Amino acid sequence: MPLKHPTVSIITPAYNSARFIEKTIESVRNQTFKDWEMIIVDDGSTDNTRIILSKYEEEDDRIHTIFLQENKGPALARNIALEKARGRYIAFLDSDDCWKPEKLDKQLLFMESNDYAFTYTGYEYISHDGVLLKKKVSVPLQISYNDMLKNTIIGCLTVMIDRKKIGSFQMPNIRTRQDLATWLAILKKGVFAYGLNETLAEYRIGQPSISKNKWKAAKMNWYVYRKLEKLNWFKALWCFSHYAFHAVVKRI
Repeated sequence: MPLKHPTVSIITPAYNSARFIEKTIESVRNQTFKDWEMIIVDDGSTDNTRIILSKYEEEDDRIHTIFLQENKGPALARNIALEKARGRYIAFLDSDDCWKPEKLDKQLLFMESNDYAFTYTGYEYISHDGVLLKKKVSVPLQISYNDMLKNTIIGCLTVMIDRKKIGSFQMPNIRTRQDLATWLAILKKGVFAYGLNETLAEYRIGQPSISKNKWKAAKMNWYVYRKLEKLNWFKALWCFSHYAFHAVVKRI
């Protein structure tokens, strides 16, 4: 890896992502902001993902790959990347999602001009085949810990965190909703997350993965409330009802 520390470290877990990973990487390479590194952890892929990643690593010295021998799940893959990350700012992008070219530029300006430590942006949906859908997610200007318990609107692909202000962090090793648990852990310290309500990312839907199974996601939300956040049954139910409502509204 180059000696100079980049401004932004982009964390990308990948598993059998050969169909989409090139578009994801190109959306990073096309950023108007150029001072980044992209750390891609291949989580034991059995398709051509590794071949594609090796090609990009040879072409661009800002792209770094880590190959796991067996599938460990996205939380562990992200944590391995976080340990290697050298940037002050951490951004997340999954291996089937994409960014708009100005995403990093606009979000960094938003953070630096307002002295924010934790931000997120709006995003839009694309189909499994990459067709832009007529659905955009607008985001609130501010979210607290209690807000996040009731509305899980922060898209992982839009998050940027200033480690100089927040400090080092890791994701809990659960198979899904590890992003929600991470945001809650940060917000619980009294930090607020701030939203840039511009559509700066594309979230792919319809792929057969664990994060798209609505029932499993709902069950894991309940697990986060009760086991990780240790909410009592009544507060957990209250938060869950709000979460379910907002989840439906977000997809209408």
